Amino acid sequence: MECISVFDMLKIGVGPSSSHTLGPWRAAERFIGELLEKKLFDSLTHIQVDIYGSLSLTGKGHATDLAIMLGLTGADPVTIPIENIDGIIKGIQESNKLLLNNSKEIPFDPKVDIIFKKEFLPFHANGMTFRASLANGKQIKETYYSIGGGFVVKEELKRSKKKMEVFKAFPYPIEKGADLLVACKKESKTISQLVLENERSLRSDAEIDQGLQHIWDTMLECMYIGCHTEGTLPGGLHVRRRAYDTHLKLKGDLPYSNPQEWLLTIRKTEVKFRSILKWVSCFALSVNEVNASLGRVVTAPTNGSAGVIPAVLMYYMVIENHEANFEHIKQFLLVAGEIGSIFKKGATISAAMGGCQAEIGVSSAMAAAALTELMGGSPEQVLMAAEIAMEHHLGLTCDPIGGLVQIPCIERNCMGAIKAINAAELALDSDPANAKVPLDKVVNTMWETAKDMSTKYKETSEGGLAVGVYLSDC
Repeated sequence: MECISVFDMLKIGVGPSSSHTLGPWRAAERFIGELLEKKLFDSLTHIQVDIYGSLSLTGKGHATDLAIMLGLTGADPVTIPIENIDGIIKGIQESNKLLLNNSKEIPFDPKVDIIFKKEFLPFHANGMTFRASLANGKQIKETYYSIGGGFVVKEELKRSKKKMEVFKAFPYPIEKGADLLVACKKESKTISQLVLENERSLRSDAEIDQGLQHIWDTMLECMYIGCHTEGTLPGGLHVRRRAYDTHLKLKGDLPYSNPQEWLLTIRKTEVKFRSILKWVSCFALSVNEVNASLGRVVTAPTNGSAGVIPAVLMYYMVIENHEANFEHIKQFLLVAGEIGSIFKKGATISAAMGGCQAEIGVSSAMAAAALTELMGGSPEQVLMAAEIAMEHHLGLTCDPIGGLVQIPCIERNCMGAIKAINAAELALDSDPANAKVPLDKVVNTMWETAKDMSTKYKETSEGGLAVGVYLSDC
């Protein structure tokens, strides 16, 4: 069983998709890294990339080709200035040359050297093969799979032994929800306390705090940008940004000049049920509109579902607890990450493998669980909330119109966030001893549903809304 840290589940990257953008970006970086390790980089003369399956079918709408080019240049999705992306891509397209790892110029024609192949490789729906030609006439070939949430693996899983060893070194190795409850009861710890002990086996307290603060700062800035950006999303569907308009109606007249001041002013706005619904939806919309425009987001656990967790955490901070501070943020993210890891170990967080239940469903479960602990829920109630949230996302398909992470993806984050809050409230008002469906059963059911689901509903844009709505209608 893999060692999965909260920092594996919550990654900072560039939109619009963790599996179709961030994953291929990381795969390109990894390929260059392996060439450098083998001392083959200097003799490299040309690179071609074959993209398979779901990556191919929706790759254009998900900017898969652009992500691969950026990865080959050595740009880092965590730190690259977003405003530089268009210039880098335009330069490659116009010159048919690419500055590999920012150090070696090679000929590269994106129309010829990135090849979209509709066939599926057997190991995973998101496959890609990098082929490097060397000066001596030989060719180096490596195949990678983007398995969701920005995770990239090879079929042989060479690193699995090392990950297993680290996992076994965890003070509290957790595979299933039942394991988590046993450990919490035995150690008299909350879920967040238990997860923190595991994280301490990987990094220092200062590193943990710094990393979690960076994740929250990225989420908050993303919401801020989304709520203050007007216009239409790129891609050809002409989707108007809605977070800006909703925010304008809700925010009031209090002044602010940065994301933190903005958060404080929201606490002073009118609180009614409809206003709360609108604020939560506004937060979720804002993140995924930034994601759809190749902005920087936190995969939570994926880019397509990146709006749910920040929206629910923001709800807690501006509606439920005006005294909330970093310790609450830390607690929330630790719980969310652990619940996400249970779904990844027992099922999938890849829409190409499981439909949108694997993205929005998992993110809603993560958010519901985290909110429940912040609201004083027991570990049993935390898992109950996660189960309720996923139970009501089972069977949700992934059918993006035009292969873009816009319709219905953006609105689904609003639905996932609202369901998470509702699931938390239901769990907090319930006795878990009376629950009929444990979390592990719903994880298993989600995976069985994923395997039964038709491929056309798994991020291929070959079914559902993707074919029921014509681009001309948009």
